[in-house]
Amino acid sequence: MTLTELRYLVNLDKERHFGHAAERSFVSQPTLSVAIKKLEDQLGVILFERVRGEVKPTPVGERIVQQAKRVLAEAKRVEDLAREGQDELAGPLRFGAIYTVGPYLLPHLIPPLRQRAPHMPLVIEENFTARLLEQLRDNEIDVVCVAIPIENPQGLSIWPLYDEDFVVMLPADHRWASESQITARRLAEEPLLLLGPGHCFRDQVIEACPKCVDPEASGPRPQTGSSLETIRHMVAGGLGLTVLPRSSVENRPLEEVPLLVARPFANKAPSRRIALVWRRTFPRIKAIHALREAILASAMRGVNFLPEAQPSEG
Repeated sequence: MTLTELRYLVNLDKERHFGHAAERSFVSQPTLSVAIKKLEDQLGVILFERVRGEVKPTPVGERIVQQAKRVLAEAKRVEDLAREGQDELAGPLRFGAIYTVGPYLLPHLIPPLRQRAPHMPLVIEENFTARLLEQLRDNEIDVVCVAIPIENPQGLSIWPLYDEDFVVMLPADHRWASESQITARRLAEEPLLLLGPGHCFRDQVIEACPKCVDPEASGPRPQTGSSLETIRHMVAGGLGLTVLPRSSVENRPLEEVPLLVARPFANKAPSRRIALVWRRTFPRIKAIHALREAILASAMRGVNFLPEAQPSEG
């Protein structure tokens, strides 16, 4: 039994498909299939059921997959400890960010990070919060940038980075464009575009305006888009309006002919807090500090940085 075979096992459990698991493992499908069969023969148990192209772990297979994840995590920790004994700022740092943060943070983060840690390139993953936290716990990512609070923070360290308000984005010719502020309750009067299910930002907008998705509400039901940029184009085309984090508005190139206008919320604007989250056992703490310092030193606009915030443990 080798670590490579255990990685194949874990990847097959994630993908539930031999072809996809082989792609994830950077090997051919026959290579992965032979390795899984060899592992089953060595252990004397069937690890996966194969039914009409669907692959799912057997009860004993589920337990072995969970143990394999722990073994791989400990093996990665051996590598991390060895790197800690050398230089914590040397070698790639696996960094994850949610979809509504990455495109607006990364262009401003990379230059100051290269200055502080020139030998620590970022391996970047964008995904949903739930998926990033799963990858973090499985030791597939070292640190993630997500909105807090998060569910089940046990075993994780959390260090707030910044707060940012939400703003209403309208077509430039909308009847509200001349107003200086928009109240949250009025959003239910207009077609509202939101991100699809799975995006934490969608849930935060719904919390600010519950009537926007209330099936009993008299206003229009919201339409969905796959990304903030897609929704922005839909709004520009006159399909409705939307709510965006301020960083996604203020960190874009200026348009020659503005088709959109952003308006703040009246009274207290809905907002979110973004933080770095990592495993408490991660040994490269200097790398976390360098990453946070680079973010705080970045030229990202539209956010309120929290330089005095302290890390906490879940």
